[in-house]
Amino acid sequence: MTSSPEESPESVVRHATDNGVAWITLNRPAAMNAITPDQRERLISLFDDASADPAVGAVVLTATGKGFCAGADLRGGGRPARDTGAGTGADTGAGADTGAGAGAGADTGAGADTSTSTSAGTGTDPGTDSGTGEPERVAGDVARLIRRGAQRLIAAVLDCEKPVVAAVNGTAAGLGAHLAFACDLVLAAESARFIEVFVRRGLVPDGGGAYLLPRLVGPQRAKELMFFGDALSAAEAERIGLVNRVVPDGDLTGTAREWAERLAAGPTRAIALTKQLVNESLGADRAAAFAAEAAAQEINMTTADAREGVRAFTERRAPRYRGR
Repeated sequence: MTSSPEESPESVVRHATDNGVAWITLNRPAAMNAITPDQRERLISLFDDASADPAVGAVVLTATGKGFCAGADLRGGGRPARDTGAGTGADTGAGADTGAGAGAGADTGAGADTSTSTSAGTGTDPGTDSGTGEPERVAGDVARLIRRGAQRLIAAVLDCEKPVVAAVNGTAAGLGAHLAFACDLVLAAESARFIEVFVRRGLVPDGGGAYLLPRLVGPQRAKELMFFGDALSAAEAERIGLVNRVVPDGDLTGTAREWAERLAAGPTRAIALTKQLVNESLGADRAAAFAAEAAAQEINMTTADAREGVRAFTERRAPRYRGR
């Protein structure tokens, strides 16, 4: 994968750890933080690293500028559709309408290019369609791109062993919305909006949208959002259960810090096991869910934090957890 010096993976995805919290910040404000393949791979790596780092107790995912994430950016990828990049047009929640109108705003051009070709083929290169100059598509390519691209990113958030707080600072569209919904807790600035933009492009939702939304708001509400593609305000997203709390724009970072530091000071393994139980519960029957709960409790009771929690209770003092 390649990036220009001014858009290295490190510069367009900022990372810092402070007081037990890993801060991951999308940093392509001019593109509404649409995600390139390089960014996606760095995000996956950072979530994996957070899982393994005992110094990290929680993660905050946020962004710079006016947009949280406009989805997958094909324009920035610079690679053909058959590569394992951001995907085809089906892998984009990007190119999101950022106008004020619900369902009819005009594209600003800041989001992803929804064309299926990101190469400048002339039609004479091997492996291209001589009529269009686009890379020749083979059956299975699109599904493979989705699995290796958007779905891997969403899975990295869901599978992160530390609680992930989304601090949504602006528009979250398509894959960008699903990235927020995959987080364990969602804080939204008052100016934030959420858009299931796929239907506007004649596309099927990807990035786990049809998995996440029904579990968060139920099948009927999920279908309404996905069938119409209307923009959802932060307040409405909170009302229907997609967002935990809406705060004034100026309070977003401070509130995210407060929540994440509180999580980071908690019993890390107990929270990780709780996250796993909740994430798996809706796909399990009662017997399987009860068995998983008992197994998680068995595992957790071997941790130092569990022993400290019980000891602190009997000694009538505040526990001092160490994430062990």
